[in-house]
Amino acid sequence: MNNFTLIFLFALALSFAIELWLTRRHFAHIRAHRNAVPDAFRSSITLEAHQKAADYTLAKGKVGQFEQLLSVAVLLGLTLGGGIDLVASWWGGAQTASSVWLGTAIILTVMLLAQIIELPASIYQTFVIEQRFGFNRSTVRQFASDLGLQWLLTLLIGAPLIALILWVMGAVGGYWWLLAWAILQSVSILMSWAFPTLIAPLFNKFTPLEDEALRARIETLLQRCGFQSKGIFVMDGSRRSGHGNAYFTGIGSNKRIVFFDTLVESLEHEELEAVLAHELGHFKRRHVLKMLIASAVLTLIGFALLGWLVNADWFYAGLGVHVQTNAMALLLFMLIAPVFAGFLQPVIAYFQRRHEFEADSFAASLAQPDFLVNALVKLYRDNASTLTPDPLYSAYHYSHPPAAIRIAHLQGKAV
Repeated sequence: MNNFTLIFLFALALSFAIELWLTRRHFAHIRAHRNAVPDAFRSSITLEAHQKAADYTLAKGKVGQFEQLLSVAVLLGLTLGGGIDLVASWWGGAQTASSVWLGTAIILTVMLLAQIIELPASIYQTFVIEQRFGFNRSTVRQFASDLGLQWLLTLLIGAPLIALILWVMGAVGGYWWLLAWAILQSVSILMSWAFPTLIAPLFNKFTPLEDEALRARIETLLQRCGFQSKGIFVMDGSRRSGHGNAYFTGIGSNKRIVFFDTLVESLEHEELEAVLAHELGHFKRRHVLKMLIASAVLTLIGFALLGWLVNADWFYAGLGVHVQTNAMALLLFMLIAPVFAGFLQPVIAYFQRRHEFEADSFAASLAQPDFLVNALVKLYRDNASTLTPDPLYSAYHYSHPPAAIRIAHLQGKAV
């Protein structure tokens, strides 16, 4: 056992311990406030709906705990347990692993094995938890079809990308990581552009918004903000789930505005306009661009680190892998990077919450804050989102401010 093994095990144990501690705090806080609706919501959320949200959050959290434990076991089994070496030997050993395409096959095989092991938890989440609380509308056939389509896209898009990066690692020289990073960023941008029209329609049906009054209201708002869009669409989200949402998708000239059909059915026109104004706030405040830049910088640092590790014997030995090839280096880095990057989660969540406050302020300048408040309350109720998260848990994990804090911020804008 070398020093890197100890560092890896310490980081893994620490991250798991933090998650376990935060989750237990979260559970205790929700249970302690289960029987009383917070003052800010007593006129809009019933005790029954509040208790449903608490029970739903606890049920999901228990599945999440199991998934965390399972992911730790899978990671240890693949690395120190010898799983990666077994997969490599199954494909032909060290000589085969040095081949670009067979190295790609090894990476994809490990990814598939990990997903198969973790699949029962996903099935349970969908067909037991979501079903119990009235959200699941997916069938077994739909679930299997989605899973198969995801893996088909992984093979069609991911396999050539992995192979190209492996080729660059072996053919370019010492600064291969810079070119590999540029390739990955280019593909990421291309996929963001192509997603609305080429990928998303494979999973869902998108129809132009038919409500003329709502369309006119939205188009007026877009003109006021100087936002150019390829269209306003309603997505058949109810085909799989009862949850509601709205989002922008695409980049450049290929941007789309998408409302879940469940959201259109739940909200009034003024409330939908306020939700859209919030999303436009992200656009006007350049939050997407800022997050893309931050992601690009972190990815560049990651590739530079991999460029240093790829020739380090202790990196492979410390993770229980005896086949030292570019494919093994890339695979190991993909597996363990989330362990160390996870400690950045509270920092990232902090900036995401700041962005949400800024987008809310922007929305309040275009629409009545009360309309956005009403929309959010309906979303909290209809999606069974807990109103009483543990403060430390939400500070560590939440990309959006807790409900009471967010509502208070908006109500302050109405004064």
